[in-house]
Amino acid sequence: MTRIYGHFIHNASPQPSSWIERISPAHGTVVAKFAEGQDSDVDAAVRAARAAFDTGPWPHMDAERRASVLERVAALVADNLERLARIEVEEVGKPIRFARHDMQTVVALFKYAAGLAMQLHGLAYSTIGAKRTGIVLREPVGVVGLIIPWNFPAETLAKKLPFALAAGCTCVVKPSELTSGTALELASLAAQADMPPGVINVVTGYGDVVGSALSGHPGVDMLSFTGSTRVGRHVIARAGEHIARSAVELGGKGATIVFRDADVEAAVDGALASVFFNQGECCVAGSRLLVQRDIADRFVEKLVGKANALRVGDPFAETTDLGAMIHRQQLDRVLGHVDAARREGAKQLCGEVMLSCESLFMKPVIFDHVQPSMGIFSEEIFGPVLSVTRFDSPQEALALANQTDYALANSVWTSDLDTALEFTKRLRSGIVWINTALDGALQLPFGGNRSSGFGRELGEAGIEEFTTLKSVLIHTGKRQPLFAP
Repeated sequence: MTRIYGHFIHNASPQPSSWIERISPAHGTVVAKFAEGQDSDVDAAVRAARAAFDTGPWPHMDAERRASVLERVAALVADNLERLARIEVEEVGKPIRFARHDMQTVVALFKYAAGLAMQLHGLAYSTIGAKRTGIVLREPVGVVGLIIPWNFPAETLAKKLPFALAAGCTCVVKPSELTSGTALELASLAAQADMPPGVINVVTGYGDVVGSALSGHPGVDMLSFTGSTRVGRHVIARAGEHIARSAVELGGKGATIVFRDADVEAAVDGALASVFFNQGECCVAGSRLLVQRDIADRFVEKLVGKANALRVGDPFAETTDLGAMIHRQQLDRVLGHVDAARREGAKQLCGEVMLSCESLFMKPVIFDHVQPSMGIFSEEIFGPVLSVTRFDSPQEALALANQTDYALANSVWTSDLDTALEFTKRLRSGIVWINTALDGALQLPFGGNRSSGFGRELGEAGIEEFTTLKSVLIHTGKRQPLFAP
């Protein structure tokens, strides 16, 4: 059955004049219809969020009450976990077992943000003079626009939305036109959890219309965007037109660095997961494997064997490892990178396309003997494609890893503590994993530098991102005149 959604504005769903059909990338059938938003829809949503922030109860509600609403949302997501996971499978094409994990993460994020709401505080300074007391207030930044990508729609939204809400902000969400289902479902569940009207609004539609209108709307105080570096530049520029703050999590070209003293089996499994998880459609993917030369042949042989054993197919099958690519244009883009790598002389060890008229599947691709001059080494591919480059010394490995405009996530595999610590300090990325990959904790800030963006999600930084500081100075007694007679 096709799911049909209008926008979600002020806890209502106004019906649009036109619709966007979402065709399942795995099965070729229409699974959802989303409202095709226009500038006027964005304006209505921002006005609703503005009214909820300026005159509504949410920003002024005590933290305990805000936390209780977020806890109720978490409980409702848990109650609807299987249904929400299946929506993600239909729209994204990812395997069902990973979609369930995404939803479990959404539950955890709402609970964690609820706890942070109770801990948010300012500062007091009593040492600035006998008759002076300084207070630093941490207040919600205001109306926040949240622009969400298609690869992890629910999880990415949950890295932003509950933290903004915990801080006391009101929000307008623009999900991808391909994967809007779970954003709309979460907004509906929040309403059931007694979220006041106007606090969460969702406008669906295309980025060049809805995303651009939201980024440039003067009623928005802050933009939080996750997506490509190319679109991120546009969002930053549009937000800057009206001096709105922005936080952007953009592309990546992560390196998996394997030294000769690493646990080879663990490193092979880590490298495999790092690049082929979620069909490689992952900003923190370790799409560059840098392996020390004297173990490279043995390492690559094991890697190719395990890559060939990965199960690609129906994402609703419990044993599937890789599902469908998000759409035909993305598959064609990835195949373009594969063709270019072949032309440039990289050696393809495995991988092929599994196309039918209904589905978009691609087996894992591994290229060996990739040189830094090749496009596959430096360009974000966003698909199940791994490049292998050999190195001799730690200095060479570090130079290769940092030879990119991106700076999001890298992983290092070694049993030598000195090497691990040195690389932790010298790798230019917001995240460094040691003997693990695609790992994390709710308490650890997530984000990158350089062309991978700025701003942080998760941890205490995740809620502080949506706040602004106000300094207050209180003078007691009579103040000495500045211009004495």
